[in-house]
Amino acid sequence: MKQLFISLSFCLVSLFTTAQQKINIEKASEHEGDSVIICSKVYGGKFFSNREPTVTLLNVGAAYPNSLLTIVIKGENRLAFINKPEDFYTNKEICVTGTIRMFKGKPEIEISSEKAITIND
Repeated sequence: MKQLFISLSFCLVSLFTTAQQKINIEKASEHEGDSVIICSKVYGGKFFSNREPTVTLLNVGAAYPNSLLTIVIKGENRLAFINKPEDFYTNKEICVTGTIRMFKGKPEIEISSEKAITIND
């Protein structure tokens, strides 16, 4: 009975766990709705302080307007960052973890904290 309980518990945990797959940035638009890890260079970013709500956008994979992925940080989440993201991550190789959504035909990942980004040395 104990083994059955352990087996059922393992199955239930497996059902509710979503594995994040590492994908190539060029394939990002093919993974809408998927939780992924994408590694590439941040080519720049901008903090839009004059719009409501405020937002920070980071251009990954190429410079704007040709970026292959945009990282979106909403204003209330920007407070969770120690440094200004648009300055700190520019020209760094990073990996970002999150769910891809499409906006005006381009892939983006919205993040809420620094924990979603790792810097590659």
